[in-house]
Amino acid sequence: MISKKAKYAIKALKVLTEEYGKGPVLISYISARENIPKKFLEAILLELRNHGILQSQKGKGGGYLLRVDPARVNLAQVLRVIDGPIAPTPCVSFNFYVKCDDCNDEVTCALRPIMERVRDANLSVYENTTLLTFQNPATLESPKDASVNQITA
Repeated sequence: MISKKAKYAIKALKVLTEEYGKGPVLISYISARENIPKKFLEAILLELRNHGILQSQKGKGGGYLLRVDPARVNLAQVLRVIDGPIAPTPCVSFNFYVKCDDCNDEVTCALRPIMERVRDANLSVYENTTLLTFQNPATLESPKDASVNQITA
């Protein structure tokens, strides 16, 4: 599950993608449009700026804008900046690996292969979904396999 902070980051990036090439966008505009608390949004945008996804301009006509083409930024990059590891358990993380405290042997662990599959499925979606996708959401396809059971949380 992604955090509320990550959801807000993605919503803000959606707005910035829609405004890409038109100049800086005010925090107050993004905040009002996406119903994101302004102070929280300021911290999120600063974090994205510090990681090279956004740039900011001060003064009259200032605000935030994407530093790179939206086609070059995927959701995996954004989620790692905001939430850290994408993997469901630390032992299957590519970028933030840590051996699980309660694991005696990773080789014989029954849970690890399942968590690797979960990680790979999530990564596939996140890495193949760029900010450009927001301009054409129809490019996202939902699973059509009727045998997949939906579990409610």
